[in-house]
Amino acid sequence: MDMERKQSELIDHFVKEATALDAAAPLADLILEATAHPSLFAFSEILSVPNLAKLKGTQYAASLYVLRLFACGTWSDYKCNAGSLPALVPDQVRKLKQLTVLTLAETEKVLPYDQLMEELDVSNVRELEDFLINECMYAGIVRGKLDQLRRCFEVQFAAGRDLRPEQLDNMIQTLSDWLGTSDGLLHLIQEKIKWADIMSETNKKHRKEIEDKVEEVKKSLKKLNTLSRPTWTYEATKRAFLNLEE
Repeated sequence: MDMERKQSELIDHFVKEATALDAAAPLADLILEATAHPSLFAFSEILSVPNLAKLKGTQYAASLYVLRLFACGTWSDYKCNAGSLPALVPDQVRKLKQLTVLTLAETEKVLPYDQLMEELDVSNVRELEDFLINECMYAGIVRGKLDQLRRCFEVQFAAGRDLRPEQLDNMIQTLSDWLGTSDGLLHLIQEKIKWADIMSETNKKHRKEIEDKVEEVKKSLKKLNTLSRPTWTYEATKRAFLNLEE
């Protein structure tokens, strides 16, 4: 929760800064600051600020592509286009590699060391494990287990990244499916409640009928007891007199 709050505060800060800037050079500097910030991992809201369109057609146009790269790209994407992009500072390199781990963890919960070393440009296992521990797990963006025997990283949790355009349709479909399932469950719960109400009324009615019958039996027993008491007294008295005569 603290991490989410901090992310939200940082996003608000950079969105306000970008909204207040008019010139291309300061906007490019702001993009550098945002993408190098050690605690910021979401960039789509900054990318949507209208002022950033002022970078197009200027010498800083590549900064806009860099921001898109940090929003939904990976370290491999940068390497493929490095010739047309500005060189990244060390903090940006670390950040983009962190984001690359998050992207890999979106689809696979067991990440082989070989795949991670290739994607992150890491030459040995020690360097890879140090990066995963110090730059990912300590940063709070992933949790997991390093399995040296199986040479893999078992992901238990990974922070979400900005959605890529091609992911929107899948997200909409997933939400639609969830809504349909929720509607079905709500209908089922309502039916269960209705059934429970009917059973409750039936049980109350049945209990009332039993209580009424018990009362009737009590009254009958009481009446019978009242009628039999004088008879018992007369017979007992008669026997007593007969005993006296004898």
